[in-house]
Formats: sequence, C-alpha cells, structure tokens
Amino acid sequence: MGISTQSMALTLAAEGDGLSPQAVWYMGIIGAVILVILFALAFVVRQYKRCPSNRVLVIYGKVGGAKAAKCMHGGGAFVVPLIQDYAFLSLDPMVIEIPLQGALSQNNIRVNVPATFTVGISTDPVLMNNAAERLLGLREDQIREQAQDIILGQLRLVIATLTIEEINKDREKFMRLINENVAEEINKIGLSLINVNIRDITDESGYIEAIGKRAAAEAINRAKVDVAQQERDGQTGEAIAVREKTVKVAAETAAAVEGQKQAEQRQRVAVAALETAAVQGEAQARREREVTVAQRSAETVAGQKAAEQEQRVKVAQAEAQATTGENESRAKIAESNARLAEVQAEARRRAEVAAANAAEAVLVAQRQQEIARLGKEELAPQEIEKQRIEIAADAEAGKLRREAAGQADAILARYKAEAEGVRKVLEAKAEGYRKLMEACAANPQVAPTLLLIERLPELVAEQVKAVQNLKIDKITVWDSGSPKLGAGGKGATAEFLSGLIGALPPVHELARQAGIDLPGALGKVREDRTDEPPAPAGSKNA
Repeated sequence: MGISTQSMALTLAAEGDGLSPQAVWYMGIIGAVILVILFALAFVVRQYKRCPSNRVLVIYGKVGGAKAAKCMHGGGAFVVPLIQDYAFLSLDPMVIEIPLQGALSQNNIRVNVPATFTVGISTDPVLMNNAAERLLGLREDQIREQAQDIILGQLRLVIATLTIEEINKDREKFMRLINENVAEEINKIGLSLINVNIRDITDESGYIEAIGKRAAAEAINRAKVDVAQQERDGQTGEAIAVREKTVKVAAETAAAVEGQKQAEQRQRVAVAALETAAVQGEAQARREREVTVAQRSAETVAGQKAAEQEQRVKVAQAEAQATTGENESRAKIAESNARLAEVQAEARRRAEVAAANAAEAVLVAQRQQEIARLGKEELAPQEIEKQRIEIAADAEAGKLRREAAGQADAILARYKAEAEGVRKVLEAKAEGYRKLMEACAANPQVAPTLLLIERLPELVAEQVKAVQNLKIDKITVWDSGSPKLGAGGKGATAEFLSGLIGALPPVHELARQAGIDLPGALGKVREDRTDEPPAPAGSKNA
C-alpha cells in the first residue's frame, strides 16, 4: 500500500515535471529496492547482539547440536528471529551471609560458625552452560537463596567431619575443606566460589572459650617462667661480676704481700667462690621448685576446669556419662598430684645433692689450702736448697768437664806435636839411611860400621850406667897413637882408618868386659894364652 502511494506520488510528480510514465515506473522500482535493502540492514543490526564484559550472553532455542543454549562472554552473535532468542546473566559478585548456628561437630559439640561467602557466575564454558540451564530468568535474590541453602548444607557437613580442636586450631584445613565441598556443589548450578570469610567460631558449652583461657594461662605461665629465667640470669651475672671484682681486688692486694698474706687471700677467694656457688645452687633449686610448682598448679587448674566443663557436657547428654567424666577427672587430678609430689621430691633431692656438693667443695678447698701451706713452709725451702745444690753441682761438673777437655786438648796437641816430630825425625833418618846406603853401595859392610859408630856414644853411656856402681880395679886408656893430621904426611882417610884399626882391640876389650857381643864387621881379637895380654901401642897402665 505504501509502495503504491509512493508510485502514484512519483507519477504525479513526473507528470508535473513532464516525465514519461515508464521512467516514473523504473524510478519507483529502484526506490522500492532501496527501501527493502535499508529495512533488511536495520533488521540485521537489530538482531545482532553484543555481550558486555560483565555479562554472559545466552542464546537459546535452536542453537544446533544437543545443547539447549549457547553461552558467550564477550564478542557478539546474530540471533535468528522466530528460531532463537537471547538473555543475559550478570557476572556481578553476590555476597551471601551464612548465620550458621548449632552445627554439630565430630565430638558432638554444637558450634556457631557465622560466615560470609562471595560467589558469582563463572565464565568457564561448562559452568556457563550450567548457569544458563538452572539460573536463567531467576532474580538475584532467588539465586542468592538457592546458593545459601547449598552452602549451609555443605558447611554443616564439613563441621561434622572435624573435631572442635581441629576447627579452632587448624583453620587452614577447615578453610580447605569448605572450599572443596562448597565449590563442588555450587559449580553444579553454574556458580563459582570467590571468597570465604569466617567471622568467629563459638560453641554453646563454652569449650572454645575454655581452650582460649587455657592457652592464655599457658602463655602467661611461659611468660612468668621467661621472666624468672631472665631474673635468674641477671642475678647470676651480677654474682659473677661481684665474684670477679672480689677476685681481682684480692689479686691486686695479694700482689703487695707475701707468705701468709697470700695464703689468706687465696682462702678468702676460695671461700667466696664456694659461697657464691652454694648461693647460686640454692637459688637455682628454689627457682626450679617455684617454676615446677607454678606449672603443676596451672596444670591442676586447667585439669579441674576441663573436668568441670566435661562434667557439664556429660550432664547435658546423660547422667551416666557425667559420672564417668567425674571419675576420669578425679583420676587426672590424682595423677597430677602424684606428678607434683614426684617433682617436689626431685627438687628436694637436688637441693640436698647441691648442699653435699658444696660441702665437698669446701673440704677440697681446705685440703688444697693446707697442701699449699705445707708446700710453702716446709717443701719450698728444701726445694730451693735442692735446686741450689743441683745448680752448684752442675757448675762444678761443667768446670771439670771444661778443664778435662782443655787438658785432653793439650795432651792431644802435645802428642800430635811429638808424633809429628818423631815422624819428621824418622823421615830424616830414613832419608839419611837411604843416602848412606847409596854412598856405601860399593862396600855394603861399611854401612853397619858407620851406624855402630853413630850409636857409640849411647853404648858408652849405657856402659857407664852399668859400671858406675861397680868397684873398678883396672882402667885401660888408649888413643890412636898416631900423630896429628898432616904430621906424618898421611891423608885424612888413611889416618882415620889407621886410628880405627888401632882402636878395635880396646873396643873388643871393652865389649868383653861389658859382656857385649860386637858385630862380625868389627873383626875378632885372637886370644893369647899368656898371663897378660900385650898392651897396645900408646897404652899405659894405672
């Protein structure tokens, strides 16, 4: 209808402008085609849906395959009219309050666990399809209510698998189990767990509060023990400083005195050290006893509180269980008292042992002092005299050794000099004998005669020694009987031989008187059977 009207208008306009009807017709067709194209473009633009970043585009209807919907996060898609339609799911986080009250734990204690869960629709393809199938078209409060029911049930299930101690202490395990169980269940409806915040955990019976008080009491006791230990260390350090000061002052004072003053100073130092050790031992034993008593008292109080709490719980459950709990509490108290008595006995024993050790140390110090006094008064002079004698003996021995060494060196030098002289004399004699043998090579018999003449003064000396104490009744004197050299005109050699031959008979006579056998080179004297032997020339009797 609109096209016909437009054609008639164009025809009238064309008639007014003087155009032919055919041209007008063509113009109408072209205009109609343009209008159709514009309408088609507008329709396509209107049916192309873009997905914002904080939403999920869900296209449902005939989407192909066995899927009931097609989910997209970001981008866009064309929605086919009549066959497909679309909707959006918000990705905004939802905060869900879980006021859990009276959840039963594994040890049958009801606890209150108020928590805040933050959830949201996930962009995972599988979870987006789950959300499209189960949450599409629901309001936010309906989604929150559905998620709250799921979370509440899973939170109760997690608490039922844990004891009250695990819930209170091991928060990491508690949170891990909540994340695993709750996330697995809400993923089935397309939601993902973003954050879990447990505000506080309480119980109706006050067990968690008692645990907290016990922990606080233990912390206080540990703090008291630490303070006591620090005080002990401070007092010990002060005592050590005082002792060191006393020792140094006594040492400086002792440097100015000798003898008995030194012994008295050492005695004072030893007594002060022993007293300090005894005081330290007593203080240590007292502190340990106080700390032990405080610990046992704290354990007793904690045991009593735990027993009373257990008793209240058991009374709430059953009267029979209350009786059993009371008996167990009494047994624990008895055991704690027994341990306390044992610790007290051990402390007393250690104190007695410390006192005995201190007394023993005093006796040992006194013994050492008496030994030192005896060493100073009696042993020291003897030791000094012994050392003096040893030093004097060492000095005398050194002197004798040095003198003996000097004498030995002198004797050795003299013997060496004598040996050297004898060696040179013998070498000279050997050289003389060699030359004598060379000179007498033509007449070897002359050499012994010459050697005998050389030894003749010694023979005469020995003869004189032999007869010096004898009574001599006759003395024979001889000479060569020859004139002086050159008087008869004889040469020196002839004169020498003549004198030598003339002297042989007296030599034989002298040898006979002395009982000496002359060598054969000197010849023999023929014996005459006369009463008196003929006197040699130039001899005279007296």
